[in-house]
Amino acid sequence: MDLTWRPLTLDDVPALTRLYAAAEEIDRTGDHFSDDDLRDELVAPNVDLPRATLGAWAGEELVGYGLIRRRDAADPVHMIRLQSVVHPEYRTDAVGTRLVEWLTRTSCEVHERAFPGAPMELHHGQHQNERWIAGVLAGAGFTHQRTMVNMRVGLADLPPQPPLPDGITAVPFGFEHDLAALDARNDAFAGHWGSTVYGPDAWHHLVTGSKDFRPDLSFLVLDDDKVLAFVLSHFYESEAAATGVREHYATWVGTREVLRGRGVASGLLGHTLLAAKAAGFDRSALNVDVDNAHRALGVYERCGYRVDDEWHVYVLS
Repeated sequence: MDLTWRPLTLDDVPALTRLYAAAEEIDRTGDHFSDDDLRDELVAPNVDLPRATLGAWAGEELVGYGLIRRRDAADPVHMIRLQSVVHPEYRTDAVGTRLVEWLTRTSCEVHERAFPGAPMELHHGQHQNERWIAGVLAGAGFTHQRTMVNMRVGLADLPPQPPLPDGITAVPFGFEHDLAALDARNDAFAGHWGSTVYGPDAWHHLVTGSKDFRPDLSFLVLDDDKVLAFVLSHFYESEAAATGVREHYATWVGTREVLRGRGVASGLLGHTLLAAKAAGFDRSALNVDVDNAHRALGVYERCGYRVDDEWHVYVLS
């Protein structure tokens, strides 16, 4: 059957949810999305729905999807984020070629509208089980640049947690500290591979204004009104509905340089895990770069996290 290719609209969200569910049956990435999850994805401030999304349709069924997300800065490189999914029955050379050609061509247009003349890279992440798209990307000149790991710890048998250092206090997140937390995040992740600054709109949409944000399980270390360290948490109800597991997600964990090396990150994360356990969560998860310059894997291992699975980042410069 010939496919029809066109940008997505918000009316296509249920079809996109079905597409992700069909892919998950084969790929087993552990991701489960609701209509609300994917609607939030499409209305994000850095997504141009009519000009930076593409769907492949077989009749009334969506069988392929691509999305291009611009970043808030190009310092020194605009690292555009790409994502895609194709129905297992339509994973052909022709579909893969058409999708990746569109992603690379249209990314150049998105880039020139946002940061004309700046250098650009295309970043596409894929789970270790998504072998088909890995092959498509490699065939188009993308190279595997980085490995991220999902780490998890069960909360029922949570080991003793490292304490916060003397004189350091965990403060519950309050929205009066929202922009200070953004500033701390941008500072703590400056220089991290693949990272760039968040602007306030993207930060609010993706993090503190998200329907999944849990301010009650998010904690800060403050110096007056300045945030020095943070753990920001999310809970994805769609995942719990699909798996039966209530999983706390430590989305952002960071410390400004002035406090690094003193056990603040592990102590603040340990404080958060104890709060998540008390709130009835079954386990906690987070994602980290295996080559993190601040040796974050060791921080998380001290709290009991262990590597569960991998995500790979393919880059085209």
